[in-house]
Amino acid sequence: MIHATGRIADAFWRAAAYCLHPRVIALSLLPLLISAVLAGVFMYFFWEPAVAGVRATLESWKLIDSLLGWLDYVGASGFRSVMAPLVVLALGIPVVVVLSLLMVALLMTPAMVQLVAARRFPGLELKRGGSVWLSAAWSLGHTLLALLAIVVSMPFWFIPPLVLFIPPLIWGWLGYRVFAFDVLADHASAPERRRILSEHKGPLLALGLVTGYLGAAPAAIWAFGVLTIALAPFLVLISVWLYTLVFAFTSLWFAHYALAALHELRQAAAGPVVEVLDPLPEQARTTAAPPLLP
Repeated sequence: MIHATGRIADAFWRAAAYCLHPRVIALSLLPLLISAVLAGVFMYFFWEPAVAGVRATLESWKLIDSLLGWLDYVGASGFRSVMAPLVVLALGIPVVVVLSLLMVALLMTPAMVQLVAARRFPGLELKRGGSVWLSAAWSLGHTLLALLAIVVSMPFWFIPPLVLFIPPLIWGWLGYRVFAFDVLADHASAPERRRILSEHKGPLLALGLVTGYLGAAPAAIWAFGVLTIALAPFLVLISVWLYTLVFAFTSLWFAHYALAALHELRQAAAGPVVEVLDPLPEQARTTAAPPLLP
């Protein structure tokens, strides 16, 4: 049996190669377009009101107002003008991440699973243990839990060491729960899906955590300081594109790993195939043989 690390590595390189497939590239255009349009609509209609509302809220807090007054005193008055936009961006990026993940899960994953199955496991039976509505409900339910975790944990993001761990852990858990379910929805029965998710929980969670950190990498484009505010509309579109690519790769990685696990499970359940050339025992063959002609 292939070691779990070998399984993960094999699925990784296959997923990376599939990202260059013309069909995968074409499939990525629709969620990218939808996410970009939604992000652009938010920036156009809600950016200024959101910044104004956050600024008013911050100035109403005595502690923040005292901090801003001290910054003005020491000559850092420019921070007052950018603090509210930075807070809006900090609150908006998690929404962009979740939106991109949902778009990929709903619009790309089923087609990419079919592509992987057709090319690697053409004989894999479809048992449809999870319907489209069940997959959608599963994804939306876990997305709401992830958003709740983001809201609850956000005060800890301002502690430098924790910000390196908390967001990737949330993205990784969400990706693990969503993609592990979706890639098995059509091909596995409900008992098969539960068994794979149980027996391969560790490797699947490892895939989710790795992709969680990959999903956190695009946030580095916001590290331009004050220049981020001027480039915000452009950077939001780049973020959407990068997150779409990351989650498309994640979906393929889960598909290769989970479908290989399902294929192996069914082979083990079927048992070794023994080729029987003559089903009759020796005595039966002797009895059934016609008499020799004189």
